[in-house]
Formats: sequence, structure tokens, C-alpha cells
Amino acid sequence: GESIKAFTKLSPGRAFPVKVSEFVPEQRMTWSGGMPLGLFKGVRTFTLTPKGDNAVQFTVREVFSGPLLPLIGRTLPDMTEPFAQFVAGLKKRAEGAG
Repeated sequence: GESIKAFTKLSPGRAFPVKVSEFVPEQRMTWSGGMPLGLFKGVRTFTLTPKGDNAVQFTVREVFSGPLLPLIGRTLPDMTEPFAQFVAGLKKRAEGAG
């Protein structure tokens, strides 16, 4: 349950404190963060699934919840492109090209 700070290209000067709520080496890591009293919570899970022949499937799943979700959810940016860039960079590094 260690806390870390995540940074994004969307808000490069802002750190997002998250808690590593689950860590299973070579399989899964889950970050969670949000507002006090569970008013708004975000959970991001990174999963590695072996696919044979030295191939691995990497998935990122993000789930938001809490009573303020209807209000805050409308203000969340579309993360499709930043996630695609993150995954491409991770792939490059994992394959030794970065």
C-alpha cells in the first residue's frame, strides 16, 4: 500500500497522488486515488497476460465511482491518445528499443 505520484503530459506540472493498492510482480498492479469519504474514486489496473512465444498482452482498465462521478466525470479528459502513447512507449522500452 505505498503511495506514489503520477504525472501526465496533460498536466505536466501537477502530480496526482495515488496508492498502489495491489502489486503482483509480472502480473498486475492497481493504483487507486480520489477524494475523501469516497466522494470520487479512480482505480487504474495494469495487467500483463502471457500469450506464448515471448508475447505479452498489456491492458489498462480505469474505473471511476462515487457520488460526485456525474459531476466530475464530465470534466475528465479523453485519455485515449495519452494511453496509446503510454502503451507505445512501454512496448518500446520492454522490447529494448528505448
